[in-house]
Amino acid sequence: MMKLLVLGATGGIGREIVRQAAERNHEVTAFVRAPERLKSIGARFGVIQGDPLSSAELARAIEDQDAILSGFGPRVPIAKTDSNLLHRFGVALSEAMRKVGLRRAVIVSTAFLFKDSILPPTNLVGRLFFPNMVADATEMESFFQKSGLDWTLVRPPRLTNGRRRNRYRVREGHLPGFGFTISRADVAAFMIRAAENRAFIQKVVGISN
Repeated sequence: MMKLLVLGATGGIGREIVRQAAERNHEVTAFVRAPERLKSIGARFGVIQGDPLSSAELARAIEDQDAILSGFGPRVPIAKTDSNLLHRFGVALSEAMRKVGLRRAVIVSTAFLFKDSILPPTNLVGRLFFPNMVADATEMESFFQKSGLDWTLVRPPRLTNGRRRNRYRVREGHLPGFGFTISRADVAAFMIRAAENRAFIQKVVGISN
């Protein structure tokens, strides 16, 4: 059993992390701005209300945790006020982790950052249609890659609400070929197992169905 703090727990991936981690008998705590949005999750877990962009509030929340699982990200369509949301989040979380001494984090990013992906052409699509997200996610990843922490950056392609299949494909440093989609449930399953197994430390991982 691990003590897991879930960030972005009110989003699609975050809800799946909370649900699945509780099913696996981990001690789960959701750190959220709006706890009332978690009422529909049928699982046992703790809740801490706070601001994921505040390093001080994050530091208090992550004390005594074994790992952080983050599905945090901007809501689509992205508001102008959220144009550098991931950048600010990366700064706050990396500072909080160093302050407390917690090293392990598994963090969702985006497949738009895979420049060598041709089928699908993720980086081209990202730069054409989501340039602000590409720039913001790049900044966030940079903070963790330079932090010295035990991070894993998970880059999924288009997310779906499909069921958990547990037959996803994983490729270190690249998106799996023809990796067009993956369910939020399978992303959550991979993230939990990566925390449990301490797999892919300081690695960028592509994942798809």
